[in-house]
Amino acid sequence: MVKVNDIVRFLNDVGGGKVTKIEGNTAYVEDGDGFERPVPTRELVVVSAAASKPSAYERPVKVKSKLVEPDKPAVAKPQLVQAEEPVIETKGGDVLNIVLAYEARELKHLSTTTFYATLVNDSNYFLYATYMSRGDDDTEWTTRWAGVVEPNFQLELEEFGHDDLNSLTHVAVQYVAFKQQRGFKLKNPALVEQRLDVTKFYKLHSFHDNEYFDVPVIALTITRNDLPARQLTIDSSELERAMRGKRADDERPKAQPVKRHQRRDPSSGNIVVDLHISELLDDTTGMNHTDMLNYQLSKFREAMDENINHPGQRIVFIHGKGEGVLRHALLQDLKRRYPRCLAQDASFREYGFGATQVTIHK
Repeated sequence: MVKVNDIVRFLNDVGGGKVTKIEGNTAYVEDGDGFERPVPTRELVVVSAAASKPSAYERPVKVKSKLVEPDKPAVAKPQLVQAEEPVIETKGGDVLNIVLAYEARELKHLSTTTFYATLVNDSNYFLYATYMSRGDDDTEWTTRWAGVVEPNFQLELEEFGHDDLNSLTHVAVQYVAFKQQRGFKLKNPALVEQRLDVTKFYKLHSFHDNEYFDVPVIALTITRNDLPARQLTIDSSELERAMRGKRADDERPKAQPVKRHQRRDPSSGNIVVDLHISELLDDTTGMNHTDMLNYQLSKFREAMDENINHPGQRIVFIHGKGEGVLRHALLQDLKRRYPRCLAQDASFREYGFGATQVTIHK
């Protein structure tokens, strides 16, 4: 039987089309050019039957809640966090142990490598966590990562380079611990701040073995045995006292760093300048790695400028072996500012490794 929307062809003629309507025994067929043609239904052959509507058993049933007003959308019900695998609880895991660790991508190339920040959740709890940082000169915090860390899991938060270190002198982790689909004991939410010495990222001996990693890392304890390491609290009265103290400090004479003069080696006549930061300053509080490097370079230039008019004078700059950052910066500065002066490794017998001798030339 021919129905509306059937695709048909003519029995006694060439052509066909789609049935648009049926009146009695006459069907109206629309051909490819959009023209309708009345044809007796007995002279039509069905090529493709029209798709039938799904039955009530096949159609999805939409139920409108009586609690939702017609003009207002329903509020989505909060969903539980879905772990990729079923949570397998460990013995002793109902005590929170949380570690923030920094791993070098290439441990043997600390001056050029990038680093990974990883949060270790050694517990049977999920953590809603936020990882934040600020620099010494910043008054506001920056969120670097936020999300959920699964139980007994360590999660890589970010990869960063040396250019980011100045914004990482203070780091903080805020978390709320919970379980799902099972009962649990409540844990206090915590906000833990840690001071991060970013100069450690340049020192191989600052990376240590850790129970959670196969390679040495810089590890900061956030929570150990349910006890947060150092909770960050904001006390308005303490803030007011600090501001008063700051104003009083501004009125006092500024403290000057202890100046250590150049010494002359009597046996060789060489001027010896020790550029180790501990020999130049008694206190480096508030200084980051870049600040210290710039101060060391200023002392190098000071020694060069004082002796630039003494051709033949040799100056030995002791910079230490380390990762070679200061030595590289010193040689670059020498090439740019004092191109006629000659640089070479100083005598190992007299000054040990990590010393450069500069000879003044006009």
